[in-house]
Order: sequence, then structure tokens, then C-alpha cells
Amino acid sequence: MVVTHHFALLLLVVVVIGIFSSSSQVNATSDINVRIESFSSTFVTELATLQTQIGYKFTNINLLRRAMTHASFSQENNKALSIFGTHIIETSVSLQLLAKDVDVSSKALTRLIAEVSNVNSSCALDGNRLGLERIIRVSPKTEASNSAIVCVAFRAIFGAIATDTGMVDGAVKVFVKVHGDRFGRLVSML
Repeated sequence: MVVTHHFALLLLVVVVIGIFSSSSQVNATSDINVRIESFSSTFVTELATLQTQIGYKFTNINLLRRAMTHASFSQENNKALSIFGTHIIETSVSLQLLAKDVDVSSKALTRLIAEVSNVNSSCALDGNRLGLERIIRVSPKTEASNSAIVCVAFRAIFGAIATDTGMVDGAVKVFVKVHGDRFGRLVSML
């Protein structure tokens, strides 16, 4: 009888702990869901604003989400889109410069491509102008305002646009629009 009494008491303690534990888990889960929903809602709003700023509406918004996702945040990230975007930026620069002067030297073309693609002097500045540091999803230990991270996201936008349309032309036009007057000034300097 003493064993049964101890067993009943132990069972009662386990049940009470289980109730309090599941109650706190529900509250913790609820808090996490609220934070995720709030973050998600803000992220969706920021993506909509970004589309307006660049003048392009994505058919597949997941491409823009990926473009704004750093490798520290997820395995589904912007690395590949950024590489593609880099090539689109280089193509944009080449097209603009060759349209102005087909006899441009390869040295001048290479220099302009390097200038426009430079993380600190161009790419990150354009990304910061768009407010990408507020949008990029990174791990808590990663600084979203880091120039290299902003630049990767900026380049990824153009890879995402080309992937969304299945063509490079639209991405080139958006890049020229976003880079704007600074691009024209660089071309005129050569």
C-alpha cells in the first residue's frame, strides 16, 4: 500500500509538471509564432516596397525572397542569384558603354565594370539606397548592414529578375534604372 501511495504521488507530480510544462510551451510557441508572423508581415511589406522602388513586380515572389536571404540565415539563399546578377551587371555595363562608343578599349571597359561592381564604392551604396540592409534576412550573429552582404543581395536582385522573366533584358533595364545617373556619369568619365 505504501508503494501504491508513493506511485500515485509520483504520478500526480509528473502530471502537474506536464501540465505546467505544456502550458509554458504553448505560451512560448505562441510568442514565437507572433514574432515570426510579425517578422514575416514586415518582410512581405518590405518586399512589396522594394518591388515598387526597382520598378519590377515579381511573378514568383519567392525569387525575391531568396535574393534577400543570406547564407547565414538559410541553405536556400542568394549566393547563386548573386553570381548570376554579377554577370547581368557586367552585361549592363558592357552594353551601355559599347552603345556609346563601340571603339572603347578593353582596359576602359574592364575598369568601368570593376568600378560598378565594387562592393564599397558602388554595389553596396546602391543596395543601401534601396534599404536592403533592413530587408536582408541574416542569422542573429550576422550584421545585415555589412557592405559585402548588402552587395550580394543587390546583385541577387538582378539574378532573380532574369530568372523570373527567363530573359536577361528586363534585369539589365532594371539595373540601369536603379543605378541611374551614377552609371551615366561613370560612362561619361571614360
